Amino acid sequence: METQVTQSAFELWPVLLGIINLLAAGGAAGHALMTKRDVRAAVAWLGVIILLPVFGWAVYLIFGINRIARRAEELRAGDHATGYLELPDENRTTSAIATLTGETHLAQMAKIGRQIATIPYTLGNRITVLRNGDEAYPAMIAAIEGAQKSVVLSTYIFNNDAAGQLFLEALKKAHARGIKVRVLIDGVGAWYSFPSMVKRLAKTDIPHARFLHSFLPWQMPYLNLRNHQKILVVDGKKGFTGSMNIAAGNLLANAPKHAVRDFHYAVQGPLVAHLMAAFAHEWRFSTGEILVGDHWRPHLEEAGPVIARGLPAGPDMHRNTIRWTLLAALSQARHQIRIVTPYFLPDTDLMTALSLAAMRGVVVDIVMPQKNNLFYMAWAGRAQLDDLAASGCRIWMSDGPFDHAKIMTVDGLWSLVGSANWDPRSLRLNFEFNLECYDPSLAQELNAFIDDKIANATRETAELLRARPLAVRLRDNLARLMSPYL
Repeated sequence: METQVTQSAFELWPVLLGIINLLAAGGAAGHALMTKRDVRAAVAWLGVIILLPVFGWAVYLIFGINRIARRAEELRAGDHATGYLELPDENRTTSAIATLTGETHLAQMAKIGRQIATIPYTLGNRITVLRNGDEAYPAMIAAIEGAQKSVVLSTYIFNNDAAGQLFLEALKKAHARGIKVRVLIDGVGAWYSFPSMVKRLAKTDIPHARFLHSFLPWQMPYLNLRNHQKILVVDGKKGFTGSMNIAAGNLLANAPKHAVRDFHYAVQGPLVAHLMAAFAHEWRFSTGEILVGDHWRPHLEEAGPVIARGLPAGPDMHRNTIRWTLLAALSQARHQIRIVTPYFLPDTDLMTALSLAAMRGVVVDIVMPQKNNLFYMAWAGRAQLDDLAASGCRIWMSDGPFDHAKIMTVDGLWSLVGSANWDPRSLRLNFEFNLECYDPSLAQELNAFIDDKIANATRETAELLRARPLAVRLRDNLARLMSPYL
């Protein structure tokens, strides 16, 4: 009798497993339908769930769900990045932009910008361009050494090398003399050097944290989500941001083996509050500590002519502010669009906007490095260049060391600089920080640097791109299929 009962129970297992699998697949499919705003992403995940009936829902459970979004929203709800920022008069801001640039269409663009993100534009800022680590690192370390109250540093990569040692020593000395120091390093970026700089920080008593640091699946099933921001704020008054990590390769004067060209920006004025706000809510997310008080957030005086705001972006937001700002800028440009980026994998909407801008007579220059540090990014990026070139965009491959800079200017009056690349990782998955700036002098200074890059670059035409060997084009298009995860 017991044998029959055991046998009957054993025979029921396939049925039970089938029911469990069906319910799990149905739940996963329903979740994908309700949460994936991109139709292609929804269709792709439904295909995975349906075509892999046993493992498809499990794959979706591990890789398809953005588990960080709700937690991030909850943590930031009480201290949103713009929660304490002063709100200037919008009419004054719009009028100031029109006066500064002499173009009413850019004032209209600012109105669009306020619809994209509620972050206010600030008047009276000074932004100084710093080329490579040779200019940026000494300025940043001098600011840390001169700190009187506080230092906050957020970076994607903080290498345990000669450059990292310079910063570590400056931070240790600041902490030793009683300065409030906070350091945030991305959990993935922390392992770009071995042993990790986190281990060296752990030997000090400097408060530090890793952003989503665990590789264990049961602790962090969202490895793709990274804090890619680069922010340094000293005494709440002196700010630095841009696209530069902390690595010896940025010190070009030392002739490093793997040299990296890049740009960073020193910031003064009310805009520094935006840098501090971005750091504060990522720090709270990582540690639970709320940074309040005048030593973190002092009153800021006007320091220059630039009208600007900081644009944090991340997968927890309803819309990616940087991606939408790119689209707005492409739609409003009248004369010239210039883009410098190391990783160029724009989605269909951005591709269309670039092509249409070129077709209506806007001069569109896109500058990418001839030598890329990630070969598969170079392959994937080239796969779609022929369509842009055929539409009238001018594609330039700059020579020299790998160029990590991320710059966009429009009509010689508007600039967007910061940490975000033109790829799905930056515009959908990463936490990024850019500066949106209205100032002719800044845009023209950046354009002069872009002119230098173009003068020593090779132009890629549609004919040249399409004349490449079939095997190369197949390779590139195969790499492009992986672009959402590169």
